Amino acid sequence: MRNPPQHFHCAISDRIATIALDRPERKNPLTFDSYAELRDWFRDLVYAEDVDAVIFASNGGNFSSGGDVHDIIGPLTRMTMKELLTFTRMTGDLVKAMVNCGKPVIAAIDGICVGAGAIIAMASDMRIATPEAKTAFLFTRVGLAGCDMGACAILPRIIGQGRAAELLYTGRSMSAEEGHAWGFHNRLVPAQDLTAEARSLAERIVAGPNFAHMMTKTMLAQEWSMSIEQAIEAEAQAQAICMQTGDFERAYAAFVAKEKPVFEGN
Repeated sequence: MRNPPQHFHCAISDRIATIALDRPERKNPLTFDSYAELRDWFRDLVYAEDVDAVIFASNGGNFSSGGDVHDIIGPLTRMTMKELLTFTRMTGDLVKAMVNCGKPVIAAIDGICVGAGAIIAMASDMRIATPEAKTAFLFTRVGLAGCDMGACAILPRIIGQGRAAELLYTGRSMSAEEGHAWGFHNRLVPAQDLTAEARSLAERIVAGPNFAHMMTKTMLAQEWSMSIEQAIEAEAQAQAICMQTGDFERAYAAFVAKEKPVFEGN
């Protein structure tokens, strides 16, 4: 990976990158700089040989309060249309970078997870939350549309059209229990177990065939816009490629030897 980021926290160990917004006294809002740096970091992740999974963590009991009122919302009211479009495209590019980074992303959500913070959680592959997590796509509460950063495309695919419509029209908070029942959260764990649970899941993923994981993530994203026939053909090609990897041969040899396979990501 490139030099350590300046606008969010990042630690890499055992092929797992743990990142977190680092303004806990403000419930971790996003700024122009952190948006741009996260976008660039996830774009670079495609080429990172030292990272096979990402944990987007909470910090200080909260995930993110979204765009900073003073650093982002205020300046947006004074921008021209061209400047505003540059900003909204940039925030959308963060979601695209997360979706296309080639590495599974786990959001570990505690406390406040709203606005752009909720979008980051939504754009992750999996979400583990605490019972205290409160998630809100609150754009309409500041006079904006709910269609922000891909929310109208991605959120209905996770929780269903009607539930997504309610959250995007009203901006109300989705409780942790609702999020779990609706499929937004993969599981709920006590706050004291959140870090360990996210790490355990990431370790399980990293121990698997990481080239194949990249293929899975690619197919999960690309098949949204495919017909069933196109998806089946794309998966046939992806799986044939994976069948030429060393990991496939290692798995077979381990099965024959009645051993647990050790994958190397190639």
